[in-house]
Amino acid sequence: MPDIHLAEPKALGADAANDLAYTPAVAEATRHIYAKVRHVIPEIEWPFHAPLIHAINRLKRERNAVILAHNYQTPEIFHGVADIVGDSLALARRAMDVDADVIVLAGVHFMAETAKILNPSKTVLIPDAGAGCSLAESITAADVRLLKQAHPGVPVATYVNTSAAVKAESDVCITSGNAVEVINALPGDSVLCIPDEYLAKWVATQTTKRVLTWKGHCEVHERFTGAQLKAYRDQFRGDISIIAHPECPPDVLAEADFVGSTAKMQDFVEGRQPKRVLLITECSMADNLVAANPAVEFVRPCNLCPHMKRISLSNILESLRTLEPRVEVAPDIAARARRAVERMLELSR
Repeated sequence: MPDIHLAEPKALGADAANDLAYTPAVAEATRHIYAKVRHVIPEIEWPFHAPLIHAINRLKRERNAVILAHNYQTPEIFHGVADIVGDSLALARRAMDVDADVIVLAGVHFMAETAKILNPSKTVLIPDAGAGCSLAESITAADVRLLKQAHPGVPVATYVNTSAAVKAESDVCITSGNAVEVINALPGDSVLCIPDEYLAKWVATQTTKRVLTWKGHCEVHERFTGAQLKAYRDQFRGDISIIAHPECPPDVLAEADFVGSTAKMQDFVEGRQPKRVLLITECSMADNLVAANPAVEFVRPCNLCPHMKRISLSNILESLRTLEPRVEVAPDIAARARRAVERMLELSR
């Protein structure tokens, strides 16, 4: 590869830009990383990623920092700088055991709040404070209080894709990976499963409990349709495994061969090694699975999460340099939200 010098990123100063040259030393230091992502990152692009990856990994050591990255992050982040990767449940579990002074959350804001709730004494950073979530924005703490008034005594199981204030009003948190397990462990024959309507409807098919819903949706998953899946199946004459996230609409889940969280999707692919897979979830998930599953052909109906894509190598580096933006949660809210998250972890063990 040629010796390429990068233009100065807007967020970084002149001194910082001088550290971002693609030199032979950087090429050698990142060679093993590129070997993992070469199927999804063209060689011509690597000189632009490698200096940032090298600088981030060096600065992590200096800051005693770890990077937690969700499965929907791009490959250069997921494979290049992340120390811990996974779905919301995995990140929540691993966040409790982090031995570091600084946690950088390469994901969206509610995930960073959860990391802070579980690690109140640590510095938690979100590289872009605007990395939100349509589900988290679909419900407020006041909404939950009104729901509890309307359904007294009914346990409130709240998806982790919510603000700390909403979690604080809840009895327990759930993820797409443990929702059925946690809800079945709750007392009573009814449950408020909020805010994702489609996840709640899918849970209702997996439990004998009466599941009450809220009309919140993920702007990525709600765009898929059952008709799209049928068209793909026809295109490949049935020679395709379709796996879908439970945040998708019911007609999509009915057409899928397997329904599960991103972690369970990964288990499906790695365990069964199907010839061809259609992943019905955020597009970067397939890119990240290619590295470990080169024999599997991934068909990509590419719906991107605009919030996840606000996180970049550049703003991860800037966040580590400045230790900003920091995520803070009011102590009273954090204490109540922590109880809901810890109860989830207890019930899902």
